Amino acid sequence: MLKPKRISKEAIPAALEKALRYRLLNEPAEAESICRDVLLVDPDNRNATITLLLAVTDQFETEFATALDEANRVLEQIHGDYEQAYYEGIINERWAKSQLARGMPSDFSYGWMRKAMRCYEKAEQLSKPDDPDALLRWNTCARFLDRNESAKPSYASSTHDVEAGFGDDVPPR
Repeated sequence: MLKPKRISKEAIPAALEKALRYRLLNEPAEAESICRDVLLVDPDNRNATITLLLAVTDQFETEFATALDEANRVLEQIHGDYEQAYYEGIINERWAKSQLARGMPSDFSYGWMRKAMRCYEKAEQLSKPDDPDALLRWNTCARFLDRNESAKPSYASSTHDVEAGFGDDVPPR
């Protein structure tokens, strides 16, 4: 295996800009690689860790065998209760959408989306009054479920009351 070359600490800001650009260009593997380069030099770099997590979740549809576990490993490196809840919500929301895109049963997508919404609710309680991010993500999930008939569960709500919190509405991977 070839050993990656190390970037200098001074190159970190430019590298992170490139990682963001690659994400915008829908090249998440390139963004992931850059973030890993930054983290080799600065293991506690918050921006690199968050961008890495987002780049990994960008790959859910193509790297579904390993990406969810990798995203959760990266999540462990993010500090703060709010950030943990918020980014766990991002992981679950993106995983739900990727499952639906892959043609998995609607119960899978619905369960993961509801799990994301619970994470966003927790993050909203922990957020600052001027930070609407968790609330906005929760609303996006709610609208996604309202718009997408294929994302609704096939089971009857009377036998599996998700809204009341009974049962486990997150199906196995």
